[in-house]
Formats: sequence, C-alpha cells, structure tokens
Amino acid sequence: MPKLAVFPKAYMQALCKDGTMKVSQWIDLACNLDIDGLEWYAGFLEMEDRRNWELFRKQVENYGKVIPMLCCSPDFTHPDAEFRKNEIQKQHHWITMTHELGGSYCRVLSGQRRPGLSLEQGLDLATDCINQCLPLAEELGITLILENHYKDDFWEYPEFAQKLDVFCELVDRVHHPNFGVNYDPSNAFLAGDDPLELLKRVLDRVVSMHASDRYLIKGTIEDLRNDENGSVGYAKRLRHGEIGKGLNDYDAIFKLLSGVGFNGWVSIEDGVDGIDQLERSVHFLRTKMKRYWQ
Repeated sequence: MPKLAVFPKAYMQALCKDGTMKVSQWIDLACNLDIDGLEWYAGFLEMEDRRNWELFRKQVENYGKVIPMLCCSPDFTHPDAEFRKNEIQKQHHWITMTHELGGSYCRVLSGQRRPGLSLEQGLDLATDCINQCLPLAEELGITLILENHYKDDFWEYPEFAQKLDVFCELVDRVHHPNFGVNYDPSNAFLAGDDPLELLKRVLDRVVSMHASDRYLIKGTIEDLRNDENGSVGYAKRLRHGEIGKGLNDYDAIFKLLSGVGFNGWVSIEDGVDGIDQLERSVHFLRTKMKRYWQ
C-alpha cells in the first residue's frame, strides 16, 4: 500500500513569504489528518535557520509521522555557467536538508523554458546538472525525483521539460539507482498532454507521485499557455481543487500504478480552500488506494 503525505499548498504565501503562519502550526494542523507524512518545502522561511531542521523533524516524528520528500525548484537551464553552478550548490544543500529531515526523496526539475533556449541545449544543460547532483544523493541515500512540472510559484517562465516528449527524453538520459520520476497527472493537462499516456511512458521509472486535481477558472488550456508564458507566479486561470472533482481519472491512474507494484509516496497538493477540503481529499485517496492495493 502506498503511503500518503500532504503539502501545504493553501499556506505557501504564509509559510514562505509573509511569515503569518509558522511551520509548527502547519505541522500541528496537518498531523491531525489520516496521513503518514508531510512533504516538505525548501522555501519555508524558518528553514533558513539550520537549527530548525532537527526541531521540525522531531515535532513531526512525535506525531508518529515522517518527512519523506522535499519539494524544491532548481533552475538548471540558465545559459550562464555561474548561475547553473549556484543552482547545483543549492540542490546539494537541499539534498543535505532532505537527509537531515529524515527524508528519502528530493525533487529536481529541468529549469525555466527561457526564450531562445533550444531543445538540445536545454536537455544537455539539465542532464549535466542533474548528473552533478547524483553523487551526493547516492552518498546520503537520497533519490532525486524529476517531476513533470508546470511552473514553480515564483518562476517567470514555465518548465523547460513541461511537454511529454521533452520530459521523457530527459528521463531517458539519466539512469542511476538514485534517480526516478515524481508523476503529477494534473501537470500533464497543462502541457496539453494525456496524463495516462505520460504515465504509461514512464511507468517503470515512477517512484513517487503528486496527487492533485485542477480546473480552469476561465478560458481553455491553450489560453493558459499563451498568457502565462513570461509572467511571474502561478497561473491566474488555474485553480487547485478537491481531489476527485477535477480532471484526473484516479481509477485509471491507480490501476496502472498498482499493476506494476508501485508502493511509494503519494503526496497531496490540494486543499487550497482550507483544511476541510484537504481532509476530504485525504479520504478520497485513502478509499481509492484501498481498492487498488489489497
């Protein structure tokens, strides 16, 4: 049976920008849910003080939960070598953070899809940077998980490897026991791709998953791609919603994953309308998981 985690999607501004919510408050709130762990975010304001890492780990473990995975956003496709070197150093820091939090999985990304960046150049840069991060990951027992990502909350341009074919090409270029895929079905819709087709393409490489459901507030997916390219922040047309009420077919997704023996972490990235919504998403996924994993 996969294990279930939650991510504070509704509280990112409060935890990462204005400090109106403390990490300990989020821990207390989340650990009352029927979950096994809390997905962490490297950008929590209080994570800047390294002394807090052990304190937060202990607080979570006192609830009988763990911190299995760290969400972070390295930008490996910048044309400047010094910029990329700095991003690699940041990724090394996040790998160490994951280890000290007691986690096993640390996210990596390709980087931003900047104007003028060719397909081959972007693939080469991202592959090289990921490969430079793998020795430390192996040393500390951390698996780097590449997500089919849309766009970091604080990025200007969408993900370079957003499209299915580009993402799969990047995955195919990296083969290492400490590397795998973090599958996010919702992000495939934003790329104009079929999330089930993507899952089938990378099924043997998936080691973790983001569970979410999304819907467009207005317009179409094509409108989203046109007007979000080059704007800072997350999509204005897009909204995270309660799992089971959006675009994703979780029966089909879980049938595929259970069929290959997937037994990793599923982390919920919803609940933007409050803890009650997140609790309903937890219940929905627990029910589905019991159906497909006996």
